[in-house]
Amino acid sequence: MTTATEAHRVELEIGGMTCASCAARIEKKLNRMEGVTATVNYATEKAEVAVAEGSGIEAADLIATVEKTGYSAAVPAPPAARDDEGAAGADRDADALAPLRQRLLTALVLSVPVILMAMVPALQFTNWQWLSLTLAAPVVVYGAWPFHKAAWTNLRHGAATMDTLISMGTLAAFGWSLWALFFGTAGMPGMTHPFELTIARTDGSGSIYLEAAAGVTTFILAGRYFEARSKRKAGAALRTLLELGARDVAVLRDGREVRIPTAELNVGDRFVVRPGEKIATDGRVVEGSSAVDASMLTGESVPVEVAPGDTVTGATVNAGGRLVVEATRVGADTQLSRMARLVEDAQNGKAAAQRLADRISAVFVPVVIALAVGTLGYWLGTGEGAVAAFTAAVAVLIIACPCALGLATPTALMVGTGRGAQLGILLKGPEVLESTRRVDTIVLDKTGTVTTGVMTLTGVHLADGLTRDEALRLAGALEHSSEHPIARAIASAAEAAEPSGALPVPEDFANVPGLGVQGIVDGHAVLVGRERLLNDWSQQLTPELAAAKSAAEAAGRTAVAVGWDGAARAVLVVSDAVKPTSAEAVRRLRALGLTPVLLTGDNEAVARAVATEIGIDEVIAEVLPEDKVAVIQRLQAEGRSVAMVGDGVNDAAALATADLGLAMGTGTDAAIEAGDLTLVRGDLRTAADAIRLARATLGTIRTNLFWAFGYNVAALPLAAAGLLNPMIAGAAMAFSSVFVVGNSLRLRRFRALTSRPAAAETAGAAGTAGAAGTTGATRSKETADTARTRG
Repeated sequence: MTTATEAHRVELEIGGMTCASCAARIEKKLNRMEGVTATVNYATEKAEVAVAEGSGIEAADLIATVEKTGYSAAVPAPPAARDDEGAAGADRDADALAPLRQRLLTALVLSVPVILMAMVPALQFTNWQWLSLTLAAPVVVYGAWPFHKAAWTNLRHGAATMDTLISMGTLAAFGWSLWALFFGTAGMPGMTHPFELTIARTDGSGSIYLEAAAGVTTFILAGRYFEARSKRKAGAALRTLLELGARDVAVLRDGREVRIPTAELNVGDRFVVRPGEKIATDGRVVEGSSAVDASMLTGESVPVEVAPGDTVTGATVNAGGRLVVEATRVGADTQLSRMARLVEDAQNGKAAAQRLADRISAVFVPVVIALAVGTLGYWLGTGEGAVAAFTAAVAVLIIACPCALGLATPTALMVGTGRGAQLGILLKGPEVLESTRRVDTIVLDKTGTVTTGVMTLTGVHLADGLTRDEALRLAGALEHSSEHPIARAIASAAEAAEPSGALPVPEDFANVPGLGVQGIVDGHAVLVGRERLLNDWSQQLTPELAAAKSAAEAAGRTAVAVGWDGAARAVLVVSDAVKPTSAEAVRRLRALGLTPVLLTGDNEAVARAVATEIGIDEVIAEVLPEDKVAVIQRLQAEGRSVAMVGDGVNDAAALATADLGLAMGTGTDAAIEAGDLTLVRGDLRTAADAIRLARATLGTIRTNLFWAFGYNVAALPLAAAGLLNPMIAGAAMAFSSVFVVGNSLRLRRFRALTSRPAAAETAGAAGTAGAAGTTGATRSKETADTARTRG
């Protein structure tokens, strides 16, 4: 088998598939090609093909192989081409079910009288059987034409699929009826035909089964139609995701705005986003400030403030002022495109259970045909008569449809991944589902995952007679002139507390290397920094302030001393604040049976303080990035099945090593690519929702497979024993497929436990929101480590 590094991926849209056996057959043919590994999904009607480098096989060769197998194939149109189709393309897509719907309605109108006349002897007027033939013939010929055509195509290629069973069953019933009408006694005036569910000895030349032929065709057409509708609903989340982006954009060219299609944007282009418009692509704000509504992508209900230097994501909405954005990612590289690709890849995959079902479906049809022939021979051999033998054989052909087996996993996976995308949870593939069932330990990275990843002012301790606003105003004015992470945290808090939002400009500002800053603010000589800086100016901390500083440092936080006018006046506490939702997230993870472990490169005191705050008992601290993999492997060696949640580049290897990797979508690309699940929001509670959704999806797949297998195992012996009328068998077969799809659609009602972000949560996340989807989380780790060297 080729690996990801040795092969390139080719996606094909497959046409003409009518059941899971078709998908299995195409997959088998493609996999016989040298250097090709293919997965064909009946539900999505797509093939994912990995072609080994150097094999010389092109997309045209793959298409030719599919066409030789009796089906159509094509490389999907690029996004730009799909966009150019406009409303006409959307209308065509919306009415793609029209031919199937027309056949179904025609069959339904014509079949109902046929079935009623066969079931209700009172309706069997003289020569009713000829009217029945007149009505049933179009149903069997026109209504069932797709089945006959597919069966003939497969027969020419020496294969048998579900359509073979359907075509054989309906044509056998119709052919028997024609023989009985023209060559037997069934065409005689006054013939009556009692409706019976059991087999009885009777003269075969006097019985017709037009109601079986027409009824089975109608039931199966109905099943196919509702399957198709359900599959379209199941894939609606992906289509919605792909349609979120802006279609055109106002690009700045020589100082003028020129509106062009989004597909023509290049990296480095600058474009204008007015209030209410969608941001065309991922980029960096270069002019203006505004609030950006990212709820459609992240679920965050409160718009995030952005300013020059902040990053923005394509498809989010500018809710405030005019922005000029420089494109940093375009086309398939954008976060929206990556999300869509992850969802589609997950939907195209197959779980281990589904691969077993596909293998069974591939051999199921020939076995059923043999069983039908054996049933016919057995009933004829026991002297029960041709009618009994014929009825039992046709029932076997019809009841055996393995469509439910083929739909069991794809439909559940489509609905589950689609619902996850709506909730900001991206599943990379079906293998993830098995992992979520097994995991018993979840390792949480600290910075950027449990904490905000940004230094924040978390405490203000004052000498007697002072106010918080006064201390912040003086300290913030000095720190506003510094670029140090701790200085930015204090300055940001001071600006938030200032009614005007503007801090005074300091005079005689000076940076004292390694100690802090000093200057004159509003006529006060102010010192901000280490306690040693204040001591050098004979400004000693009061006992209360000294105690507050010691307590903060014992908890792993950074304490900044502030003095002015010759005396120490305040101690400001700065730390990488714990996200307001982290403690609740840990409780939810425990409720799922997982043991949380905190893993960090920070010192033991900081790690223990954070762990105590959020309720984690097991802490692994002072771990170098390259050693995180070893920690995961050690836990696995202890017999644990380990999940890991992380967001930075230094988490990527550990995420890949863990049995289940959950990447924070607000983190780095490397972490997102390495994870099995991506949490678009930076809320750790989503990890619990992701595991719940994955387990619910796996449970739905198992339920589907149980009923699909159980249905066939239980029904085939009944049909072979002659206990099922072919029409009842056809209805039951169609119902099994509809049941599987309906059971899968229940996942659309999955609800996340994560509540709407509170004001505190939003405030805590505001510092990181602008860097979502970039390397902001990695910079935050460096910031947090650097900050502790100052205090």
